[in-house]
Amino acid sequence: MSSIYEYIRHPRAAELREKGPVTTTVMRRVNHPNPFVRFNARFGLVITLAVGTMWCAYAFSILALFALPSAIHQGTYFVIVWLSSSFLQLVLLPIIIVGQNIQAKAADRRSEDTYKDAEAVLHEAAEIQTHLLAQDTAIADILTRLEALTKEAEA
Repeated sequence: MSSIYEYIRHPRAAELREKGPVTTTVMRRVNHPNPFVRFNARFGLVITLAVGTMWCAYAFSILALFALPSAIHQGTYFVIVWLSSSFLQLVLLPIIIVGQNIQAKAADRRSEDTYKDAEAVLHEAAEIQTHLLAQDTAIADILTRLEALTKEAEA
């Protein structure tokens, strides 16, 4: 006896299984046909990874402090200029990148959890389809028996 319903798996399920979740490590691989775009993306990423460390923030702090005595010697205006342009810009840049890296890792974890949730939902849906197929078979068997009993009762 044939089933009442034929389950056809959605193509996105196979695509999800093949690709996996998108994370920042996946995004680091640049596959662009233009070699200049690939180079620029990779070079920018290398610079961002190098500058986006607390060690770079410490190094920039030391570098900026070398100019502090000269700024103090020139007066209040130059101390404010030194603080706003040299120190804050040099030091905050790597710290902001460190914060963004931490946020990206958290987003990666959320992405992986969402992927696992979607995979679990797809698995559950497949199990439901199997259960429904078993019910279809049982219902078809019951109908066959009822038809046989009805024919016997009529005869």
